[in-house]
Amino acid sequence: MAKSKTAKESLAVTSEFVLPNDTNALGNLAGGRLLHWMDITSAISAHRHCKRVVVTASVNSVSFGNPIKLGSIVTIQSKVSRAFNSSMEVFIDVWVENAVTGERTKSNEAIYTFVAVDQNGSPLPVPELVPETEEEKERYDGALRRKQLSLILAGKMKPAEATELKALFL
Repeated sequence: MAKSKTAKESLAVTSEFVLPNDTNALGNLAGGRLLHWMDITSAISAHRHCKRVVVTASVNSVSFGNPIKLGSIVTIQSKVSRAFNSSMEVFIDVWVENAVTGERTKSNEAIYTFVAVDQNGSPLPVPELVPETEEEKERYDGALRRKQLSLILAGKMKPAEATELKALFL
């Protein structure tokens, strides 16, 4: 197994201007365009963590908190929040900057899961992640609960085996 890595080693940040071709009929950034930008940025984080080809396994959670207007500057920041055997959960924060005033506000967040694969598409092991900050520790702990819930919903884990989820209710 490769050496452990920190979340900051997987940091990826991209910025985009919201142009007319990126918007819907209301002049807001189209949700699909934002999903695309988040997918690319978070794939870079996953790749930086494991130095392998990665594929999107799931889009676990996306919140569209506020509309993003035409002309805004969107900054997407992603980091691996937890690494499992071959998969990595990546947490994404979306910031919107008013191009005139420079005011920045958090607009959206999302959680994507990636799997490291070889040239045949078979899963590969990934390095362990060591969280450092309080936010990273919270996201790291939450990742295991989210994974257990996902496995239960997919029929791959029995609810009684989900120790992290059970601990929330006991």
